[in-house]
Amino acid sequence: MSEAALVITEDDPVLDTAFVTEMVRQMRAIDSYGTYDEWSVSKILDPFILTRERKREIPVIGDPDDVTVARLKVFYNALAATIEKECGLMAVPMLNLSHEGFGRVIISVGKLIVMDRTLRDVHRFGFVSLAKMKEDADKILSNALEMVNQYKDAANL
Repeated sequence: MSEAALVITEDDPVLDTAFVTEMVRQMRAIDSYGTYDEWSVSKILDPFILTRERKREIPVIGDPDDVTVARLKVFYNALAATIEKECGLMAVPMLNLSHEGFGRVIISVGKLIVMDRTLRDVHRFGFVSLAKMKEDADKILSNALEMVNQYKDAANL
């Protein structure tokens, strides 16, 4: 992917948020060969953004490849890490995915399930924009933290 093809600009204010920082940390964690060491933050996060043009290039029916599944795991790992930072309790993501791209992801804090999402068409996983990714993550985070506060006994188990 060339620099000209990037859809995230270097001066995007969303790049300075805690969740995006955690996303970059998670992406660098899965990079065992150091490929991302020289990449900018916008280049690392660019594959998460599926513009209409990019989405048109992906077939409607298809199986997710390993790279797409890794991005999916990074997103939910970043959510769990952010939940853990906010509430001080360990949050664990659990992903069950078929080879066809259907499944479920949950994030638990103690014995409490704070997020449960059914996954479909994982081969087309992505967001319209970086702001939309942050907005979706913020919704999940606020709901999860609200549940942890409401059911502290279950979250502390």
